[in-house]
Amino acid sequence: MAGPVGELEHEPVGDPPVSVEDADPPAAKTSRAGRDLPAAIGVGVGLGAVILVSLLTVRHAFIGVVAIAIAVATWELAGALKRGADIDVARWPVLAGGQAMVWLSWPFGRDGVLAAFVVTILACLLWRLRGGVAGYLRDVTATVFTAAYVPLFASFAAMLVLPADGTYRVLCFLILVVSSDTGGYIAGVLFGKHPMAPTISPKKSWEGFSGSLVAGVVAGGLTVTLMLGGQWWQGVLFGAALVATATLGDLVESVIKRDLGIKDMGTLLPGHGGLMDRMDSLLPSAVVSWLLLRLFIPA
Repeated sequence: MAGPVGELEHEPVGDPPVSVEDADPPAAKTSRAGRDLPAAIGVGVGLGAVILVSLLTVRHAFIGVVAIAIAVATWELAGALKRGADIDVARWPVLAGGQAMVWLSWPFGRDGVLAAFVVTILACLLWRLRGGVAGYLRDVTATVFTAAYVPLFASFAAMLVLPADGTYRVLCFLILVVSSDTGGYIAGVLFGKHPMAPTISPKKSWEGFSGSLVAGVVAGGLTVTLMLGGQWWQGVLFGAALVATATLGDLVESVIKRDLGIKDMGTLLPGHGGLMDRMDSLLPSAVVSWLLLRLFIPA
């Protein structure tokens, strides 16, 4: 799983005070969003190709892609919390529990995901006891947040692929997020003048959000009707909902990074930051995609 190039508009760079890392000079070729655009496009295309190959060959291989992505993203988020706030996430229980959530979704669906999540939290509570009393509540709270925000949310993306038409469900989900972010990026670059949340994400504008909404609604109407045989109004609602969740995901991660005083969660992907930086809009959107598609088009 990886976010599209359109997310570049939403990176938390701009006028508000940030950490020393944000003051570093940009790369030689950067977009208005402050990123190395050619590298970002190359990485985005590469990640998209991996996902498409998994879906169009053996669709359940997509679960493996999700499993790898959440392992990397969990490690990055735990590392960011340690660097920015000296918070100790119980990494190993969350990593193991995250894999259990994803893989148990295959035979057992949401029951398997829920059971794995609960056991993971219990294991994390026990694991952190070794560190003593000081900071216990802070560390446990961050650990529960990490387990829910990354592997639990991502498990809904894995569950999208389980029905017979799962390939198309995942494609609808991904196309919608790509369309939302790309539409927002283009509209923001061309017309963006009114910041949506200047203290959180200065590059995000209301004009960009409007572009996201238009692109998302159009993409939703087309994908849901053509790929899944749904009604046009279901596609419109699906598109609007995913634009809202993708935007929320961008803002939430921007808040987290500003609170921690960091620019990126990691450095794995050139032009993108870390893998977690590309999953911000995908994680909450996966949950809403599974819920709405299950409601509109029962498997």
